[in-house]
Amino acid sequence: MFMLAYVMAILALNLGFSYVPMIDLGFGMFSPMAILAGAVFVLRDYAQREYGHYVMVGMVAGAILTFALADPYVAMASVMAFGTSEVADYALYTFTKKPFKDRVLISSVVSTPIDTAVFLFMIEGLTTGTFVLMVLSKLIAALVIWLYYARRSPSAAAEML
Repeated sequence: MFMLAYVMAILALNLGFSYVPMIDLGFGMFSPMAILAGAVFVLRDYAQREYGHYVMVGMVAGAILTFALADPYVAMASVMAFGTSEVADYALYTFTKKPFKDRVLISSVVSTPIDTAVFLFMIEGLTTGTFVLMVLSKLIAALVIWLYYARRSPSAAAEML
């Protein structure tokens, strides 16, 4: 279930980056799609928990669909950014022996700046305001998951390990 959601979220994200314009906030450009990007990282962690190392098959499927359906320029930037950051996310999630909520947060804190830097560099050039806005918006999903599990009872949280 999470693998399909992960692949579809990759495609939706890249279609969004292809067609939803960036918003100029005066101190940096912001894409509303950046919030969905954070959810993709969290979905990846759920898919990995469900399918283990086969989560990489989902990443490849999402990349293939992106190249088939999204703007080729965005597809190339997205695949390069996502591939680079997903390797970091995958490694941290896999080898960190912390509870699920902590692995989601740690892997997202490391992987989202990598993803954002590579993507922005390839699309428009890396600007500080845009970089900060996009990283913070991507981390929202990970923080929501962390807070959700942190507030659950200890016995319910233990089940999610």
